[in-house]
Amino acid sequence: MDTKELLKKVRKIEIKTRRLSDAVFGGEYHSAFKGRGMTFSEVRKYQYGDDVRNIDWNVTAKYHEPFIKVFEEERELTLMLVADVSGSTLFGTQEQVKKEIITELCATLAFSALQNNDKVGLLLFSDQVELFLPPKKGKSYILRIIRELLEFEPQHKTTNVGGALEFMAGVLKKKAIVFVLSDFMATDYDKTLKIIGRKHDVTGVRVYDHREAVMPNIGLVQFKDQESGKSTMVNTSSKSTRNKYAAYHLECADYFKNAFTKSDSGAIDLETKESYTKKLLGYFKAR
Repeated sequence: MDTKELLKKVRKIEIKTRRLSDAVFGGEYHSAFKGRGMTFSEVRKYQYGDDVRNIDWNVTAKYHEPFIKVFEEERELTLMLVADVSGSTLFGTQEQVKKEIITELCATLAFSALQNNDKVGLLLFSDQVELFLPPKKGKSYILRIIRELLEFEPQHKTTNVGGALEFMAGVLKKKAIVFVLSDFMATDYDKTLKIIGRKHDVTGVRVYDHREAVMPNIGLVQFKDQESGKSTMVNTSSKSTRNKYAAYHLECADYFKNAFTKSDSGAIDLETKESYTKKLLGYFKAR
């Protein structure tokens, strides 16, 4: 991808996701993820209905009328985006492949965090950590994150969710909001997730295509595994083959749900043909 084409794609993603975050998610994001506490802001004259426990007695005595302390939420948070770039994210039978949806989700969340002056970081993973950008503030940094999501070429194709979570736990010393975006075609991460869930506010977003859940009966077909690169002839007319295919998808989906539930983390299932706008908004409001 040349520079001109890349910048055009970054701009397109920015316009689409920035509009969503400005119009919809900014306030919901702020409400869903609270700051670290309340910090003193100023004093003002007492008004009817104010909490008397917040009266500043020193200022009140000085001016011979009641003043109260005003506090505001200490907002600065850290948003960590942990995005799967393994080969299976390149699959999709709808308008977009899974990787494109993950990119747009990351951009929307990042701009929502930017509105609230939060830091944003990025971790790209396959079966190893491919790229780590430490959390920082600023629009230019958000645009860099989007560029990496768009153009980064991973060295490996397979998936190791647990390894990515272990790395993240090692580099994030303070509590963070963590979104793990993947198709979660793996079952290796429940123990690590449980440990991380005690410290961080974690949400998993499983992006999948409906064709991964049900294999169509279309005879003898050559399938290529995006992660291993191997091609295999598969008889889709075989009921046994179709059942095994569906069972594996169901196993991964159940594992995802159970792993995130047991670790007291949030979980979102998102099919590629669904609106991620509605899913995210519903999730934020439910919190």
